[in-house]
Amino acid sequence: MGISNQNLAKKNRKLPKTEIMRFLIKLNKLEGTEIPANYQYPMSAAIYRIISKGDSGYGQFLHERGYGKKDKGFKLFSFSQLVVPFEIVGDKKDRFRILSNEAKFQVAFHLPQAMESFIKGLFQSEKIEIADKKSKASFSVKSVESLLNPLGSHKENEIVEIQLKPLSPVVAGLPLNDGKYKFLSPDNLEFAESLIFNWRNKIATCFDEQSATSALLLIEIITMKTSFKSRLITIKADTQEETKIRGWMNFGLKVTAERRFVDLLLNSGAGVYNAQGMGCLVGD
Repeated sequence: MGISNQNLAKKNRKLPKTEIMRFLIKLNKLEGTEIPANYQYPMSAAIYRIISKGDSGYGQFLHERGYGKKDKGFKLFSFSQLVVPFEIVGDKKDRFRILSNEAKFQVAFHLPQAMESFIKGLFQSEKIEIADKKSKASFSVKSVESLLNPLGSHKENEIVEIQLKPLSPVVAGLPLNDGKYKFLSPDNLEFAESLIFNWRNKIATCFDEQSATSALLLIEIITMKTSFKSRLITIKADTQEETKIRGWMNFGLKVTAERRFVDLLLNSGAGVYNAQGMGCLVGD
């Protein structure tokens, strides 16, 4: 059984009703002790590979285009940082030495709820390899746990308020003329505006332009006891397509919107580069 039918890759395809589809994936280390510090891109590639084994057309569709316009399609999934004890090693301090045989991460998809069992089954008993030209570690999937929707008691069109926190760095930016971004920090007033702008574009893709234009979307940055923490991440390191992005953590987001739009935000991530492991959110 595949995820999609022949209409899956049609331009501006609208998704059926969805719920929060999020999984906690626990791993056992098989071999290797070091992974690249910029592990997000190879980890994203591993997720694509698993999806493609279940439905090659869907995996190729996500990888090459995504939902929406061809030049800026949304992948509509996100994943957290890899949770595992590590130490920074290497001459350039660009390696993580894994200090445990167990690791875990969360992954979320904006797909019809009917696909939950199928997606869950794709990950079970799979192998995830995180590697670049210098180092590699591989893991087996120990378990896949479906996580509850924190907004499950609310109606689809009900206005809800919820506090969220990032499980991976949130990348917010203003597009420049050369196609790159001016990256913003959470203390910049344009940070929340940038997240809302991206959120509206996703709503337009998954629902319609009118809903995106008229939707009540509020984001307030919540400061923590500790200061904002930034991380510079390199995507496709040591290739001609190498891109450096800056993401932020150690803050909260107080979000107000219709429950269906908050579901979309939780499933697909906040900001940009979500399919590369940026902007994964969870209810605080």
